[in-house]
Amino acid sequence: MDAIFKAFRNTLISGLAALSLAAVLTSGGCAYHLGSAGRSIPGGSKKISVPVFKNSTQEVGIEVSFTNALIQEFQRSRVARIVDNSLSEVSVVGMIERVQYLPGAKRLSGDSATPLMPLGTALASEYRILLTVTVKVIRQSDGAQLWKGSFNGERTYQAPQVTLAGVNSLNPLYNLSARRQNIDLMANDLMLEVHDRITENF
Repeated sequence: MDAIFKAFRNTLISGLAALSLAAVLTSGGCAYHLGSAGRSIPGGSKKISVPVFKNSTQEVGIEVSFTNALIQEFQRSRVARIVDNSLSEVSVVGMIERVQYLPGAKRLSGDSATPLMPLGTALASEYRILLTVTVKVIRQSDGAQLWKGSFNGERTYQAPQVTLAGVNSLNPLYNLSARRQNIDLMANDLMLEVHDRITENF
């Protein structure tokens, strides 16, 4: 019983020591604040607006995904309240600068994995999406730029497969659907990063 009690006591002491160390590390002025505690908008604004992102690419409609994703991040963190543009102290303005699609791995005719492909053909089996988005925080009272950041995203997805297994279709409807789904996922990831960068506080 003594051995069990000693082991329990040592474990308890170790746990308390770890908690004390964590408290010391996070109490310093330069420690990164976890969660939304200690985060703030540049200038300390509490009411912000997020207009629909501008889209300089040929990919029509994706600006809605980015705008909604950023609004959801602010609503989740409650760092600031989303209000109408006419009532906001600052505006978080986004621009989708670039969307690029690059074919990745290819399947070539004559490959043992694709024996039914016509001779002389090559089909892309995956695509890579590259995205560039810029975001600014603008003070409404005088139009001053309080913050600016540029964000790059990259994602690879498998080309949709139809009919024969192992042979990838270049059907534009299938590919468009897969492309949009992946852009939506990229929007969520990038806007989480945007939110954290705008509100980070050391």
